[in-house]
Amino acid sequence: MANKEEKPEGKDSSWKDFIYNPRTGEFIGRTASSWALIFLFYLVFYGFLAGMFSLTMWVMLQTLNDYTPKYRDRVANPGLMIRPKYFDIEVNRSNPQQYNKYVQGLESFLQQYNDTLQEQNTVCTEGDYYMQENNELVKNVCQFKRSQLRQCSGLADTNFGYAEGQPCVLIKMNRIIGLVPRGDPYINCTAKRDTPLQMQYFPSEGRFDKMYFPYYGKKAHPNYVQPVVAVKLLFSEQDYNTQLTIECRVEGSDLRNNDERDKFLGRVTFRIQVTK
Repeated sequence: MANKEEKPEGKDSSWKDFIYNPRTGEFIGRTASSWALIFLFYLVFYGFLAGMFSLTMWVMLQTLNDYTPKYRDRVANPGLMIRPKYFDIEVNRSNPQQYNKYVQGLESFLQQYNDTLQEQNTVCTEGDYYMQENNELVKNVCQFKRSQLRQCSGLADTNFGYAEGQPCVLIKMNRIIGLVPRGDPYINCTAKRDTPLQMQYFPSEGRFDKMYFPYYGKKAHPNYVQPVVAVKLLFSEQDYNTQLTIECRVEGSDLRNNDERDKFLGRVTFRIQVTK
């Protein structure tokens, strides 16, 4: 009789040997010592990378100042922004629900200017820059009371003029560390039409007093509030039901306000329409 042919080893035995070969003691093609060396290599390699990263970060942090940025690539001229925070303002003077969002926005913004809070700050000399010593880690803050905004303070008229159809808009200058503008900066607003629109400015003449400069940064000046100018738009009967474009610029100083590449540099434009 012919001898029975021996069955060749199947694929099952080959992949089992690959996972673990009992003859050589290999696991997935490597011995325990080989795997240990690989793990040791990567442990040392990634540990070295983590150490290098930590060292470079530590060296970089030693060069930084917690109070003043070492490298400032921002423009040296501030932008202007408005409150309420809308560039298209539509006011229906007979509908308080419609303009209530503007009133609430102004009231919320002016909370930090409340007289009781500002009386805790320093009474500064008007017309003089308030320069402070570098060794003072926390700088003093000059008072800016919301009562200085008079008809636009929200104190006597809690509707900021919106109920009577003569709304108030606040203009603020963005903060820039160390900014000391030359001259006497003030806000000038104009309506883009043939005939001018009557306006009132608070404080007087819409000026940013020098005593609020310079700003020393968020950490050194934690309680600082930048000065604001309130503009009361004195709409008359012929001004109602017409959308007006208002442009406000900072003038009277060396601050730029005519850069065509940046529409907010030293100026701000918004549209407003008041209906009965």
